[in-house]
Amino acid sequence: MNKLDTFNQKQLKQLPEIRPGDTVKIFQRLKEGDKARIQPFEGMIIAIKHGRGISGTITIRKVTQGIGVEKVIPIHSPTVEKIQVLKHAKTRRAKLYYIRTKAAREVRRKMKPTEVMKEITVEEAATNTATAEQRI
Repeated sequence: MNKLDTFNQKQLKQLPEIRPGDTVKIFQRLKEGDKARIQPFEGMIIAIKHGRGISGTITIRKVTQGIGVEKVIPIHSPTVEKIQVLKHAKTRRAKLYYIRTKAAREVRRKMKPTEVMKEITVEEAATNTATAEQRI
C-alpha cells in the first residue's frame, strides 16, 4: 500500500446508508473571512456518482420559494461535518433527474415512503441490552 492509498483511507468517513430518493440534511463547515460556521442543507438525493469511495459525490435538490436549488457535494470532503438521513423513499431509478420537471405532488406520489431510520444513542443501547438481559 503506497502513501496515497493510506492518505485516502484516513480521509474516508463513516456514512449512514444513503440512496437516491432519501431526504437528508448535510451540515457543511463554511469559512467566511476569519469566521467559520456550520450551514445545514436539506434536500432530496437525486444522484450518487463515483461510488462511495474517496471521490464519491451526491447531488441534492431542494425547492426554495418556488426555485429549485441543486448542490453537488463530495461525501468525504473535510468540510462535510455530518450527514443526517431524515426520510427514506424507495425508487425504481438510480438517477432521479426527471424530478426537475415534476411538480411537488407528482414527486411525492412517485416516491414510496419507507420507515425512517432512528438514531440510537449509546445510553439507549445500554438500556435496551439491560432490559433484554433482565427478560432472560
